[in-house]
Amino acid sequence: MEENKNLTHPDNNLAWAILTTIFCCTPFGIVSIIYASKVDSYWARGEQEQAIRASKEAKKWAIISAVSSAVVWIIYVLCCILFMAVPFAFVFSEMI
Repeated sequence: MEENKNLTHPDNNLAWAILTTIFCCTPFGIVSIIYASKVDSYWARGEQEQAIRASKEAKKWAIISAVSSAVVWIIYVLCCILFMAVPFAFVFSEMI
């Protein structure tokens, strides 16, 4: 138990969780918010290891939310470019 008293309060990552919920993938952001909200209560009860674990989980789910959103946007842009380019290809091929 003496080892745990030297630990510092972990960041709850709540701001990042809220931002990824609003601007990125909402389901994964909600999971991040749930874990972020547990950090302070675990720490207040003296469960430092649980608080650190919840902080890491909140950060992990916020990253998953941001990355999944980026992947979806990249696929969306590529599909838009592809579907816009195909009709122009047919138009220009008929002109030649």
